[in-house]
Amino acid sequence: MRFSVKPTLTGRKTVLRSFTEADADIMWEIIADPEVLRFTFDPSTELTLERLRSWYGSRAGAPDRLDLAVTDPGTGEVLGEVVLYEYDPAARSCTFRTLIGPRGRGRGVGTEATRLIVGYGFEQLGLRRIQLEVYGDNDRARHVYEKIGFLVEGVRRQALPRDGGWVDEVLMAVLDREWAALNSTAR
Repeated sequence: MRFSVKPTLTGRKTVLRSFTEADADIMWEIIADPEVLRFTFDPSTELTLERLRSWYGSRAGAPDRLDLAVTDPGTGEVLGEVVLYEYDPAARSCTFRTLIGPRGRGRGVGTEATRLIVGYGFEQLGLRRIQLEVYGDNDRARHVYEKIGFLVEGVRRQALPRDGGWVDEVLMAVLDREWAALNSTAR
């Protein structure tokens, strides 16, 4: 697997690039956003700016996963992240996750960033399957994933406690042949 190669992927609305330690400050702001916290992190996760600096500073050298900063092509501002991780070489599959901060929402940035990294996974890395898990009440993300071609494979009902209640976890995936079929008709 070539996760050790950190490509720059360029679209019309975003550029995906390798993280640096300097990106930790803006990611700290993005992660503090209530929507990002609600849909991305376990409530017990303890984050500090120092831990984030160490984390994002180490991403460029991580051979087992691909973490890319989602940036604005005009300003270079970091808007979020996309990640391929949990690679299974026998199954040629991995897991995908993303988070987009408030300044990247509502502009198609998340859709394009997801399309870019999923396309890279299939077309350059030779993946056969990319899967994800999303909270059942994260309508914005589910809409993006469905638009890209992810299909619901199952639901873990009331899997996680949140706000005094329970939230479902939706399992979704897209296969290489589905991706190829969708993208051959989209051009």
